[in-house]
Amino acid sequence: MTTVAEVLVPLSHPAAPGDPFRYGWRYVPHQLADGNWTVEQLPLTLEDLLHPEEGDQVTHTDAHQRRRRYLCNIFEARLRSDSHAVVLDDVRVKWDLPELRPHGPDIMVVLGVRERKNWSSFDVAQEGVRPTLIVEITSPETRAIDLTFKLDEYDLAGVPLYVIVDAVQRQGREVLRLLGYRQTATAYEVLPPDDQGRLYLEPLRLLLGVSGGELVCYDEAGRVLGDYSTVDTARLAAEARAAEAEARLRAVEAELARLRSGQRTEGA
Repeated sequence: MTTVAEVLVPLSHPAAPGDPFRYGWRYVPHQLADGNWTVEQLPLTLEDLLHPEEGDQVTHTDAHQRRRRYLCNIFEARLRSDSHAVVLDDVRVKWDLPELRPHGPDIMVVLGVRERKNWSSFDVAQEGVRPTLIVEITSPETRAIDLTFKLDEYDLAGVPLYVIVDAVQRQGREVLRLLGYRQTATAYEVLPPDDQGRLYLEPLRLLLGVSGGELVCYDEAGRVLGDYSTVDTARLAAEARAAEAEARLRAVEAELARLRSGQRTEGA
């Protein structure tokens, strides 16, 4: 698998010359001959996306960011009652295996953390726990990395559940497909979807599916936890209800103040 990926994906090759910062960039300090320092902006390669350094600035499409935010919001809501569970997005993870270099997953769910920290890198050896679930959302230029290199390396790292949200082009339009893998005693095996093509994510007790061309999460009873439109509609409705309730409260307080003022006037 890795050999095929190396042929298809020249990881050391930067983005096209016309857009050298297509994948992103990093700032590297250099000391000059006179002793002063300067900072150089260098374009990232695919190898850098596979094994990032702290501070790397990686570019993402709007759709990629929207899908990641949606999943993070749903995952965090499902784990809100567990103070030892965290959902991290675009945080670098350092493994406890010398043969594995760090990765920068789109989303990782970690259960059993001792305390919440402001991580820029999650050090598995230091924290004493590894991600339970990793989700990668593919982009056209980088999807081969998620489908090959990361599939092998997350398996080696001991990640129990790996899910790929794969955006592929079909007849000129983007189509989402879901690929799931779970660990066995020997290697990853395919996580079979249900009869509606949804993947059951046991650590979160939810089903992940695709409807109307976008990601949708469901609870175990099959109820929608929120697609993009319903999440936004629910948010606006909640804000409207809160504003209405606050207005009613202020009206009641004003009426009480008026009545008290009248009572004091009559008493005088």
